[in-house]
Amino acid sequence: MKSIDQKLFALQQEIGAISKDAKNPFFKSSYFDINMLLENLKPLLGKYKLVVYQPIINGEVHSIIKCIETKEKTEPSFLTLPVIIDPQKLGSCITYFRRYTLTSLLALQSVDDDGNLASNKKINNTVNS
Repeated sequence: MKSIDQKLFALQQEIGAISKDAKNPFFKSSYFDINMLLENLKPLLGKYKLVVYQPIINGEVHSIIKCIETKEKTEPSFLTLPVIIDPQKLGSCITYFRRYTLTSLLALQSVDDDGNLASNKKINNTVNS
């Protein structure tokens, strides 16, 4: 039986880069949303008998992957939520943090074009996304 690290390594070799399917009209950029990310991941998670958990714990959005065969799990990737009163803005923040913690946990290929545009940084166009 393979360890969780072996399974994650194999998953990373298969997933490649996630294509950006959503548009951010404010920054005129593209990104992959959480639904597209999960849609791309679910077949591979099933293949390797891995499950993703994304609980909110003590004001932090966590992403954790657990092997259903060995019961091993990754250390969580997490971000602390800011204090936001507006439920729609909070929901958007949670979705954004879910995407980034899962992307970070799996070391997925992506270009932070919306973040770079927001900070007025130049984007390196030689990086494939």
